[in-house]
Amino acid sequence: MRYRVNTPPTNRPGDRSSNLSLFKKRNDKNLFNLVDAENIKLSGSRILVYKYIPSEDIDDVYQESRQKVIRSDPVTMWAHYDPRPVEENLSQFGVEVQVDQVFIFNKSYTEGILGRPIMIGDVLKPEFQEIKFEVFEVQEDSFEAYGVYHLLVHAKLLRDTQDTHDEPLFDRPDDIGGGVYG
Repeated sequence: MRYRVNTPPTNRPGDRSSNLSLFKKRNDKNLFNLVDAENIKLSGSRILVYKYIPSEDIDDVYQESRQKVIRSDPVTMWAHYDPRPVEENLSQFGVEVQVDQVFIFNKSYTEGILGRPIMIGDVLKPEFQEIKFEVFEVQEDSFEAYGVYHLLVHAKLLRDTQDTHDEPLFDRPDDIGGGVYG
């Protein structure tokens, strides 16, 4: 027996009547987004994100909120970044700290976990480092044909946090200045 096909095969996705198709644009975007988020999770690092809670008390001089409210409980996320050593260069103006870090997050993964994208003022802490970074710029990078969106998060070293000041610098007290010499 020979079977005859009345409709010629087509390569256009809109002409297919099947519900299952690898070439539907919506399915492709979700698939590529999931693959990208999984890729970042497999090859990236864990980042603790402390969410910034915006407030209305804007300082007239600095044009920013001087009493920033940061949530104390972090959210664990995954991101790509290049760890850099802390460099303190001596220049004609004194010691300058040059540690700006760029973190790459998957946008839809971030919005799913945080409920919003990462924003300026959030604090990031890589899980294996004992330093924190404050976000000062967020850019969106996209592969629009595939529907994959990245957040390029630029952050600077955060040196003045409360837990930095509460940690003892030495294991023993300083004996100079009237203490007992041993």
